[in-house]
Amino acid sequence: MADGLILEFDGLDAETYRRVNERLGIDMVSGEGDWPAGLISHTGGAKAGGGWVVFEVWSSRAEQERFMEERLGQALKEGGAEGPPSRLEWLDLSAHHNPGG
Repeated sequence: MADGLILEFDGLDAETYRRVNERLGIDMVSGEGDWPAGLISHTGGAKAGGGWVVFEVWSSRAEQERFMEERLGQALKEGGAEGPPSRLEWLDLSAHHNPGG
């Protein structure tokens, strides 16, 4: 079964999120781009009171860790994210379905 990941970033906003994804070569509007191997789904949005939350489903934790080391860590720095996520939590998913696609 796939693994879920919650990432929370204090102080990160929609513009910073856009810049990070631009550096990754991913267009969040069209969904086109250089998505990492092993990523099944990605959702990002603003937290009430400020900050940003990302929820992802990965085929394995190792693939996400590889992506973080090889691409995401640098893109976060270049995009203006300040520091590491304030929360990084893995979920052992019991189910994951994409009824629409």
